[in-house]
Amino acid sequence: MSLRLILLCLLGALTLPLAAQDRLPPAPYAYQQLNDPAKEARAKALMEELRCLVCQGQSIADSDAPLAGDMRHEVRSKIAAGESPDEIKAWLVARYGNWVSYDPPFDGATALLWLGPLLFLAIGGWLAFGRFRRGKDDAEGGA
Repeated sequence: MSLRLILLCLLGALTLPLAAQDRLPPAPYAYQQLNDPAKEARAKALMEELRCLVCQGQSIADSDAPLAGDMRHEVRSKIAAGESPDEIKAWLVARYGNWVSYDPPFDGATALLWLGPLLFLAIGGWLAFGRFRRGKDDAEGGA
């Protein structure tokens, strides 16, 4: 193969990601606020409670990911249509699972998430108590 053909193939391969860019415009309510301030406040509060599925460490209100923009659009559209935040959250949880919520319900799948910190605190307290008691016994026994 000639060097020109290799360079041409390499240039073609480097330009392929440009063709793969998302050509769809963002959803209308992804970056636009609702006209009614009360509805926008409800939408913002709900968006702060929902986790971005792409970023995972950010709420959909803070994330710049396209999926978060689509989710913001859905939240604002449903709030504008008169749905309650609880109904919207239930719809999103049904669609994406409990992972989408920063406040997952207590059930069998999330029990360790809720009880884990208490379990680790109890184990740490038990270990510390045993360590201090053993140290006290060693000090008394050595005298």
